[in-house]
Amino acid sequence: MCMAQRYGGRGGPRHGGPRNAQAQQQRDPGAQRGDAHQLRRELQGMHGASYGRYKSLTGAWRFDGFTLQVQRVQPDPYAPASRVQVTVDAEHAGLPAELWSTPVRARALAGYLVRALHRQLGKSRLRVDAGGQQVLDRSSCQIRDGAVRVRMGIDMPGRGRTIDGRAAEDTLCDALPEAVETALRWSVADQQRAREFVDSVEDTHALRAALDELGLVAFVADGAILPRRSGIDERPLSGGVPFSSPESMRVTVRLPHRGEISGMGVPEGITLIVGGGFHGKSTLLRALEQGVYDHVPGDGRELVVARDDTVKIRSEDGRRVHRVDVSPFVSHLPTGADTRDFSTDNASGSTSQAAAITEAVEAGAGVLLVDEDTAATNLMIRDARMQALVAKDAEPLTPFVDLIRPLHATHGVSTVLVMGGSGDYMDVADQVLMLDAYRARDVTGRARELSAAQPTGRRSEAEGYPPLHHRVVEPRCIPTERPKIRARGTDALSIGESTVELRGVEQIVDPSQVTGIGLMLVSCARRGVLDGERSINEVLQVLAADIAERGAEAVDEKFVGDFAVPRPLEVAAALNRLRVLQVRDLRSR
Repeated sequence: MCMAQRYGGRGGPRHGGPRNAQAQQQRDPGAQRGDAHQLRRELQGMHGASYGRYKSLTGAWRFDGFTLQVQRVQPDPYAPASRVQVTVDAEHAGLPAELWSTPVRARALAGYLVRALHRQLGKSRLRVDAGGQQVLDRSSCQIRDGAVRVRMGIDMPGRGRTIDGRAAEDTLCDALPEAVETALRWSVADQQRAREFVDSVEDTHALRAALDELGLVAFVADGAILPRRSGIDERPLSGGVPFSSPESMRVTVRLPHRGEISGMGVPEGITLIVGGGFHGKSTLLRALEQGVYDHVPGDGRELVVARDDTVKIRSEDGRRVHRVDVSPFVSHLPTGADTRDFSTDNASGSTSQAAAITEAVEAGAGVLLVDEDTAATNLMIRDARMQALVAKDAEPLTPFVDLIRPLHATHGVSTVLVMGGSGDYMDVADQVLMLDAYRARDVTGRARELSAAQPTGRRSEAEGYPPLHHRVVEPRCIPTERPKIRARGTDALSIGESTVELRGVEQIVDPSQVTGIGLMLVSCARRGVLDGERSINEVLQVLAADIAERGAEAVDEKFVGDFAVPRPLEVAAALNRLRVLQVRDLRSR
């Protein structure tokens, strides 16, 4: 039976919908309206009517095996898309219980289904947030007790400012049911591909979970493809050199589905990545940076993982810094400002990087990734000649090379650092990895020989790493009355009248994460998680526990747009960049 026959053909009587003013007002999105045949007649009767009459469709419409809920209707053809939700009954979807039996498997299966739906919708008026190479927990597709809930946008068709009822009928009554039947029912799915997708994500998750027990901060599987096609195309580079671990760093791990795999284990401590320009140092670090996420099968980085508490650090000229203790890196300033309580609306490269390190550790980061290409040189190195020329009492900066080991010894924070321009870090590295024509070699022994044979002559300028100062956010700095939240790609977030610049937060990979960050910040303020008593670190612990228990529902249960669940560490990064942020030191309780 064709879709038109199943859901009411065009030959039926053209009964118009209710025309009184009250009926044209926005309805309750959860109200039961009728079945697919009634929806078809409504749309037929609307053809040529004023565009605003589309709002009378708001509510739930029952189809064979699923419910279509019209949640929000755009006021005119040029406004942001309308929002609809499709909930496929568990019995109709027929998904095997073992594929959604754990939160990880449910997220993976949802990731597969939403991508299948995206392909099926093609260039129709319906669109769904399917994401890219990362398998994130998205509001666009959720699985609950075997039922599938999908949220979509739709550009309601119009001719000028009148309704194109025939096109709307084609979209909602024909194209949508066909897409649901094809993409969201197990009986017609590519079942082998779906199982492989779920198993792959579960293997990645298991590999990341094994890092702590193995004493590792990251793992790169033999055969992984690390380079990407371009700066705007995250798919694997065709012909990329497969990764091969140095024998001395090779680790074997057994996974639930792939079985035994091998690859390079990056141990806790200080790892230095060296090599010539264009030989793959930054490519490796970028892969580790993205190793906090699961990737789709075929990405090449499915078995490249980093610990969940890994944060990429960089300098960020011009960012705001508010009441951050940068004194480990900056002893004093010509202005006389207290560097233990440092604020600026226009940070320099060095002070922004110092603040980023302090903020990350305060938020709970246990692994830092640093690339010399995006770091402040004067915060990274100060060689013997410069020490001789510029006396320490005239130089407020303490370079990271002198703090990297105390940071690990005092706070347990490991660092993976790309440094091709200075040999000073050889003296403090636990292991040194060389990239040579994209091939990795363990050169730790040779680096130690050189350090012993060719002393740098420099003096350490740090006596240790001090205790952390934890800060408390003043809740009033975040609006709670459901402010408008808008992601500007991955570069910026608007919360009401405030804009947060996020270009320097390099582990944000999707605009939907940015929306999720905004929603989570507002939710924290509204629910009292940001209560003026909990420290930032304590707030993030509450968020992490809530996300682990409720997934996407922990972000916002009522928001009808697209969002992805962010890591708490990115929530903290956005909070610290909020131009209206107000905090106080926890010691002032």
